[in-house]
Formats: sequence, C-alpha cells, structure tokens
Amino acid sequence: MFIDIHAHAYPTIGPKQDGNVHFATPEQLLARYEELDIERACLLPLIGPEVYLPESNEEILAIAARYPDRFIPFCNLDPRALTNSPEAPLGEVLRYYRDQGCKGVGEVMPNLPFLDPRVQNLFRHVQEVGLPLIFDGATRLGGTYGLYDEPGLPGLELTLRRFPDLLILAHGPPFWAEIARLETPADRDGYPRYPVREEGVVPKLFRRYPNLYGDLSAGSGYNALARDPDYAVQFLEEFQDRLLFGTDICAPEQSAPLGEFLLRLKAERRLSERAFRKIARENAVRLLGL
Repeated sequence: MFIDIHAHAYPTIGPKQDGNVHFATPEQLLARYEELDIERACLLPLIGPEVYLPESNEEILAIAARYPDRFIPFCNLDPRALTNSPEAPLGEVLRYYRDQGCKGVGEVMPNLPFLDPRVQNLFRHVQEVGLPLIFDGATRLGGTYGLYDEPGLPGLELTLRRFPDLLILAHGPPFWAEIARLETPADRDGYPRYPVREEGVVPKLFRRYPNLYGDLSAGSGYNALARDPDYAVQFLEEFQDRLLFGTDICAPEQSAPLGEFLLRLKAERRLSERAFRKIARENAVRLLGL
C-alpha cells in the first residue's frame, strides 16, 4: 500500500475553501484511500490567506488523533508570524508542534519571494528543529499562492546550498515543469506536454544537492513523469531514494492517477520493484521516522 506524502482535509465541509470546491473531510479522504490502496497520509494545513480559507495546526492534530493509524500530522507556520521580520523567533513554535507529534512542515506557500529574508528565516529555524519541509511554488507575485522563484530556480538552489541539513520536498508546477529544458519560460506556469528532449534544471539540482527531495503529488508531479514515460523511468530509478508518492487530493472526487502510473511501470518491468517500494512508501517511512 502507498503512503501519501501530501494530502489535505478539513474537519467539516463548511464553505468552499477556495471559493470553488469543498475540500475533503477526513472521512471522505479515507473513502478515496480505499479506492487508491493508500494506507496512510500526511495532512498538511493550509494556513495562508492568499487563496484558501485557513485551517489551524490544532485542527490537523485533532484529525490525526482521531485516526492515528491513518493520518500523520504536519504543522505550518507563516514566515511573517510573530514579528513579520527576519528575526522572528519561529523556532519555539516549531519545536512545540514537533513535540506534539508533527512530522514535517508544510505546505509552505505564502506568495513571497523565495529569497525574502523572512522566508529564509523560516527555513533556518526548520533546519534547526530538524523537520522536513514541503513547499509550493509560484511564477508571479500577486493573484496566487506559493513561493516565487525565477526560471532556473535560483532561489531554491541558493536555499539548498545555504541550508544543507534542511530536507526540502519540492512540489508544484514551477518546479516540476523544469524536469525538462523549457521551450518558453511561460511553460513553467502549467503542465508541459512535450517530451524531455533535454534535461532541465531539476535533475541537475537533484544530483548537486542531497537535501533535495521530490514530492510527486498533484497534476504537476504526475505530468512531469507522464509527459515522457521513458525518461520517467530513468528519473525514478536514478533518484529512487529521494522521491515520494503523493496525491494532493483536495476535493473528494479529484483524480489521482500517479499510483496507477507507477503500478503500470512496475507491471511492465520498466520500473524496478526496489525503486517502486521506495517511492511508494519506504522513503516516507525513513524520512518521517514512522
């Protein structure tokens, strides 16, 4: 069975959390997991106001306490919290939630530049507390969510270099689009369909920085693989120790094709059993100390 590194749930249905859809309740998410053969999942609180109605770390902890064998709590913290400055003492808050059982931080997605000193301060504190961090990215400032970075991901690279003991799980279109060389910079704002004719910056960053991990959830992670299955096999095998299965299910009826894709590659003997097991669950067990 799979372990989902990236999931969301709100305690009750409530209003539409992004103005368009109702996010899944824990019970609705568990029903989908029966269909998808998913044993456990990390629940990531959405705390930023840019797009979603925020939920609290306490709500995530309460859901995980109700279903301790199914949900793994993550905490989240806005880099503008406490003092809205690069000197904000965020470590005390992070240590509290770590001690409450949170296994990671994320998904970090304020619409701020990657190299904003307040964002870098958050990364520094997360490194000191010793938790892995999942982020989502953006290609612009304003009208969206996610950490802004430029083509080529220079902000991410500098962060990986600056915080070598921080395990960063990259996620989202601006990251996964660059598994291949971009035909135009605008391609990083969506799901490019052309094959990987030439490697992009993503595999190069994986080779250079051992603290970079890949969150394969959502349409962005799936598309990075499905756009070129031949290259996907090469990528999955080479980085099998640092890639993690995920769904990023928001609405209960949302599609989640990644598991079927990986199972098909394994059934066709294109993806090794060893790599499949690591990506499906073993890397999550090791990373989170499950």
